[in-house]
Formats: sequence, structure tokens, C-alpha cells
Amino acid sequence: MGTRRDRLRAATVKEISETARRILVEEGPEAVTLRAIAREMGMTAPALYRYFGSHHELLRHLVGDVFTELTGELHASMEAVPPGDMSGKFLAVARRFRHWALAHPREYALLFGAPVRGAGNQEQVDFAEDCARRFGWTFMALFLELWNKKPFPIPPDDEIDPALRPQLARYRDEVVGVDLPLGVIQQFLKCWIRLQGGVSLDVFGHLEFALDDAEPMFELMLAEIGPSIGLTYTPPARG
Repeated sequence: MGTRRDRLRAATVKEISETARRILVEEGPEAVTLRAIAREMGMTAPALYRYFGSHHELLRHLVGDVFTELTGELHASMEAVPPGDMSGKFLAVARRFRHWALAHPREYALLFGAPVRGAGNQEQVDFAEDCARRFGWTFMALFLELWNKKPFPIPPDDEIDPALRPQLARYRDEVVGVDLPLGVIQQFLKCWIRLQGGVSLDVFGHLEFALDDAEPMFELMLAEIGPSIGLTYTPPARG
């Protein structure tokens, strides 16, 4: 439980993060300043430095909080699907990711727009990066479960572009930490690039030149990805 001082500090940090997020949503990223947060909370800006050493550290903490929320949403979507239904899990997570992103465009931009890179207080850097890794591992764990249960076709290592092989190996060894054929890593990244790229184009309004409603195109993408990794596509239930 910690001491009373620890609990009070944790509650204040939570309030600061929630206030920063509210300002982000209502006024945009430029408005998220220590002075604005302090004014909302009835504090002085210097008092905030007892909790965050800089504006950058505060943003890093907010990034971690938002990643944690998004990860929880994705896990909740998987838990609503029968454990053995890999196709259902993949579709549920992909659709929830898009739904959350469209419902939270400014938070999405904070996570997937120009990155708030780690710097300064190492504890805050670790928090944000750890939360981001947990988010990323949600997709990787699903992919590994699929591969282990029903391996899908992949190219042998010597047929992968020589410029890609060392990059895929580095990502596998340093980030994934599981001994896998490079073809599995390549397929994972291909799927992620299509999924996250399509969602980003939608969230940032870059499909409006052609589409008023991008959901059918998103579903078409899912229908094309599915068979490449041995999954069956099922259209979403229409209310």
C-alpha cells in the first residue's frame, strides 16, 4: 500500500496526468504546458516540478498512461473471444485498435504522430517505453500464438531481401527475444505496417480526398491480410 505520503504523491501524479490529457483533448498538444496544468489544478507551475522534472517528462508519463489504457482495451477485446478462435482474436484486436484511435484522435497522435522521445529522468523514460512495449507485445504475442498453433507460409531466410535480413534479425534478437525464422518477423511487420498505416491515414484525415467512410476499406484490408497468415475473415456484425 505504501505510506500516506506515497499515496498522496501517486494521487497527485494521477491528477496531473488526467489534467494534461483533458487539456490535450480539449485544446490540442500546444496547450499542454506546465503553467496551464497548474492553473487547472490550483497549483503554481514550480510546484509541479516536485512531481515532474520537465514538461518533456510529463508528456512521457502521459504517453505511458495512454499506452496502458489502449493496451487494456485490446486485451478486453480478446477476452471477449473464445480462447481457441484465433481469427476472432485477430479481427477483434484490429477493430478495437481502429475504434479507439478514431474515438481518441489527439491521444493517438501523441502516441503515433511525432514521437515524444525518451530523455532526461530515466525513470520516466522507462515507464513510457515499458508501456509502449506492453502495447506492442499484445500484437506480437497474438502473432506468436498463431504461429505456434498453425504455422503459415513464410519465405526461407535466403529468399528475404539481403537489405532486410540484418534489420529483421536485430529486431528479433533485441526486441522480440524469441528464436523465430526471419520470415515470421517479416510477416508480422508487413501486417503491422498495413494495419497501423491504414488507421493513421484514417485518423489524420488523409483518406478524406476519396472516402467519406473508410471502414469498408479497412475491412477489405483485414480480409486480404487474414489468408496470408492462415486466418478466416468474418465481416463485422451490423447493428
